[in-house]
Amino acid sequence: MISSLRGRVLHLEPDSVIIDVHGVGYAVAVTAQHARQLHLGDDVFVHTAMIVREDAMLLFGFEERSELDVFGQLLSVSGVGPKSALGVLSSLTVDQIATAVADEDDAPFRRVSGIGPKTAKLIVVQLAGKLTAPARTAVGAPIPQGLGAQVSAALMALGWNERVAVETAESVLADAPAGATVPALLKLALAQLGPARAERSGV
Repeated sequence: MISSLRGRVLHLEPDSVIIDVHGVGYAVAVTAQHARQLHLGDDVFVHTAMIVREDAMLLFGFEERSELDVFGQLLSVSGVGPKSALGVLSSLTVDQIATAVADEDDAPFRRVSGIGPKTAKLIVVQLAGKLTAPARTAVGAPIPQGLGAQVSAALMALGWNERVAVETAESVLADAPAGATVPALLKLALAQLGPARAERSGV
C-alpha cells in the first residue's frame, strides 16, 4: 500500500500529476485546486490513497492529511466512488464538507458534478457524527430577543433620546459575544456614547 509520495513533478494535467520518485513515475489524481498550485519541476509531497481494482491500481493524492481522511469517509458512503469523492474535495474544503454535514445541508453536495440528489442526501446521513465541523465564531451569534429593548430602555432612563438609545443598542448587539448580559452590554453602550456621559450617569 502506497500511503505517501515525495518527488518531483514530471507532468501536469488539470486533475492529475506524474511524480518522479527516484526514477519511477507515479500517476496521481489530485483535486483541481491542488493541480493549479503545482508547476513542472516542483518538489512535492502528497498523502495518497491507493485504490486497487481488477483492471487498475489508482493513486489519489492530497496536500493535507485531513483531505485524505475525508476522502476515505466519502468512499464509505453508498454510491460514492473515488472520482466522485475527489470531485467533492475539488468543489468543497474539508471545513465546508464538515459544516454541511453538521447542518444536514445536502445542497453543496448536489452542486458537485456526478453527485445526484439521493447520493447527496446519503453523504449527509451516513457521515453524520463522523466529521468535526469548525467552531462557529461567537461574534454575530444570535442574541436573545429582548436584550436590545432592555439596553435601549436603560439608556433612555439615563437621559438619551429614543433614537440614539435604539441605534446604540443595535450597534452594540451586532458585535456582542454570545451570552452577553444586559449590564455588560450597557457598559459597552455607554463607552461607545462617550466616557464623560458614562461617568455622569454613574455606570
